[in-house]
Amino acid sequence: MVSFIICLLILICGYFTYGKFVDNVFGPDDRDTPAVTINDGVDYVVMPQWKLFLVELLNIAGLGPIFGALQGALWGPVVYLWITFGTVFSGAVHDYFAGMLSERYNGDSISEVTGDLLGHTMKNVMRVFSVILLIMVGTVFAVGPAGLLVQLISNKGGTGVVATTTFWLAIILCYYFIATFISIDKIIGKIYPVFGFCLIAMAIGVAIGLPLHGYQMPELFTHFYNMHPAGTPIWSFMFITVACGATSGFHSTQAPLMARCMKSERQGHFVFYGAMVAEGIIALIWAAAGCSLYEVTGGLNTGLQEALKAGQSAAIYDVCIKTMGPVGVILAMLGVIACPISSGDTAFRSARLTVADWAKIDQGDWKNRLKLCVPVLGVGAFLGFGNTLGFLSYAVIWRYFSWTNQTLAMIVLWSGAMYLAKEKRNYWICAVPAMFMTGVSMTYFFMAPECLGLIPALKNNTAVAYPAGIIFIILFFCLFEKARRKMVAASS
Repeated sequence: MVSFIICLLILICGYFTYGKFVDNVFGPDDRDTPAVTINDGVDYVVMPQWKLFLVELLNIAGLGPIFGALQGALWGPVVYLWITFGTVFSGAVHDYFAGMLSERYNGDSISEVTGDLLGHTMKNVMRVFSVILLIMVGTVFAVGPAGLLVQLISNKGGTGVVATTTFWLAIILCYYFIATFISIDKIIGKIYPVFGFCLIAMAIGVAIGLPLHGYQMPELFTHFYNMHPAGTPIWSFMFITVACGATSGFHSTQAPLMARCMKSERQGHFVFYGAMVAEGIIALIWAAAGCSLYEVTGGLNTGLQEALKAGQSAAIYDVCIKTMGPVGVILAMLGVIACPISSGDTAFRSARLTVADWAKIDQGDWKNRLKLCVPVLGVGAFLGFGNTLGFLSYAVIWRYFSWTNQTLAMIVLWSGAMYLAKEKRNYWICAVPAMFMTGVSMTYFFMAPECLGLIPALKNNTAVAYPAGIIFIILFFCLFEKARRKMVAASS
């Protein structure tokens, strides 16, 4: 348990030390925020800081720090290091700059912000990239809860499952349409703080339940090796798997939602950096649970592997019941159903706003919102019902999400570095994690079964993937330096 406590303290101290350092480098001031200057009563609405924090936490988290952390625990306690240091030096920096840059650019979507900093071509790439990613996320977070509701409520088999799942999917999509269409403070601002508390309560309950029920947390210094039963390499599979609990590009699509609702720039440290640290703590707890509750055979996490084979939701229920008993069942129901729904609707909302920023469509007019809500939710409905009815694979929808998610984080971090270079500030706080995520993303691309690993000779081939990752780190940094020097020369 010593390793867990040390990592927990690093996360907490990181918020107050490195987080404050990052905030000072950016330099928030007392200028009027978009929520004050624009305030359209729909997307630009002033909300209190505590509510901003909880909504941001729920928007970026959902089930990410739970699912990802449990899967990451297959590698053993070594996952603690990625969650801890990845959160403090990469993930929280990424989220902070995604939110604060959006705030500085009038609450623009992240695609518009990165385009202004990295060029017109990147802007168009990011526009398409972001909308596709957001619709995929929204669809998956509609199909998943619908299937869970069928298991919990109807418990039917055969054709009854398809019909009932379709019914619940339709209900969820109708809710998504309403939440995407109306003002952000009507549903999201009122209900989501409650779900945010539930997410935190689940994590606290698991953390207390582990030692209370006699479970021993394995120490990092005695298990500093790869415990994955399949022998899957730590680099870069673990870094891609544990995305939301350490660094996640999806967060950059959600941060602008709260950037449009901040009364002061000085709230950014708590709202953006703080929410990511909170998510890192949640992920650390669930990773500890995955490492502690299940049998280890031959130094490998075979017990956890078997638990995950029953389904991620089943694994969450198992953890909650073992650590919290009947209370855990209630919290688990809220967690595995409400949390993904809460991330799904904000994903569709972000997709609407990204398209609106792209096409310069005023969202204060309800007719304009309707014009975007219908096609955005229509595509989501097609994908969702296609999966439910069997003519479109859920695996196909989700296949490339992990890689695209971390690639988006890489681009946003490079954008943050360019902004700081433009402002003649310490751009290394973004450039270093940008280089790290470039290595992670490109290494994964060269050997993952979902990417170039489709070629048998390249599957899990570290001899090819690792050098390729290093080459791309050098290439991207050289491109960044070239652009930075050009910008400096132009301004002198």
